[in-house]
Amino acid sequence: MPKDLRLPFDPIARAGELWRARWGESSQSGAMVTATSIMRVQQLLLGEFDAIAGRHGLTFARYEALVLLAFSREGRLSMGRIGERLMVHPTSATHIVQRLAAQGFVDRVANPDDRRGALAVITDTGREAMEATTADLEAAQFGLGMLSSEDQGRLFSLLRDVRVAADDFVEDPGTGGR
Repeated sequence: MPKDLRLPFDPIARAGELWRARWGESSQSGAMVTATSIMRVQQLLLGEFDAIAGRHGLTFARYEALVLLAFSREGRLSMGRIGERLMVHPTSATHIVQRLAAQGFVDRVANPDDRRGALAVITDTGREAMEATTADLEAAQFGLGMLSSEDQGRLFSLLRDVRVAADDFVEDPGTGGR
């Protein structure tokens, strides 16, 4: 964030102080400031990721779709599968694919298993944009370079515990958490 836009104090810590003053030391101020910090970090990271992806004509959401297609066995997936894997509404997945198709990063082809549906197929141009964006995100250490690899692992584990408790996915004990 540009230095001239920074606040001279931590507004989340201040909110925690005000929370405790209003509802007492035994309130859930720790949970509130932690949750609010997570949401703010998500905003900061997404802003950085969108700026990086933007250098390659992408948004982070479109980049994620390209990565998903690149990871698929045949470089193609249905709109439903893309929405499911990106955890977005099918309409959002369709919109993402339409934008990628307009840019030449994916082709839309008929789905042989569903006459009403289409498959998104990553193109060579899409693969090149995805690889270039990935290199830039890795160079930026995904915005987490200030944390050691051990701290990144601990943070992932803590956040994963929250996701497991929220039934975000079916936990597979054989994956070792990764």
